[in-house]
Amino acid sequence: MDLYVNGVHFQVEVEGEGPTLLLLHGFTGSRITWEPYLASWTQHFQVVRLDLIGHGESEAPSDPARYRMNRAVADLTGILDRLQISRAHVLGYSMGGRLALSLAASAPARVKTLLLESSSPGLKTDAERRARQERDEALAAWVEREGLEVFVRYWERIPLFATQANLPEKVRRGIQKERLAQRAHGLANSLRGMGTGAQPSWWGHLGEIPCPVLLITGELDAKFCRIAEEMKSQFSRCQWRSVSAVGHAVHVEAPRIFDTIVMEFLLRHGKFPNS
Repeated sequence: MDLYVNGVHFQVEVEGEGPTLLLLHGFTGSRITWEPYLASWTQHFQVVRLDLIGHGESEAPSDPARYRMNRAVADLTGILDRLQISRAHVLGYSMGGRLALSLAASAPARVKTLLLESSSPGLKTDAERRARQERDEALAAWVEREGLEVFVRYWERIPLFATQANLPEKVRRGIQKERLAQRAHGLANSLRGMGTGAQPSWWGHLGEIPCPVLLITGELDAKFCRIAEEMKSQFSRCQWRSVSAVGHAVHVEAPRIFDTIVMEFLLRHGKFPNS
């Protein structure tokens, strides 16, 4: 369905019945990311998937400021309001995990449990954030200049995704197709507005998030394993699962294990009404 929220059109899918599970994809992704899990997850939950601003079939405004994290959080609460959902389990991957964490920190009453796959609370210092913003701006300008196909060829070869070279060709082609369905200006503005350097740092606020938290990382993704280890020590109610022999995109590289980890955590924390 198309939902017009805060002046932007969002493509949203709602499937299944029960307590709500809100799914937030990563950079260059879309709601298609989660399709392999629908058969399992809709048996227990009302699954809400959306294309984040600038991605998939949702609108991609020309103003980078419209992509800022606080406005993306307001979009999520607006979408939940339109769907008459007061609380949700929230699962986010990478960029979507940063958004999920921002929602939990900014509107904790809306989040029943928080599941973060390969995600971070942002950068700790102003200097780190400025340096990252400069790199993201340079990459955004390059995307706009060179175009989507050139960017996707570059992006799928960055070290973060090196472990995906071992995936079956059908899976790799599916990921590539999802990336090639994006728009260059949407990705560029997402980097400018929602990049790690542009978002607030939540490092000093993790202990204030009251809900149960699940962290999922791939054992071969050393950077995000280090981040998860530090995050776990700061959340008040947190579990961390590191999956052997996979990298950043655990949901792609180890789907059966990922499904089991997510479902065990969610079902352990029970069902609750949407309103």
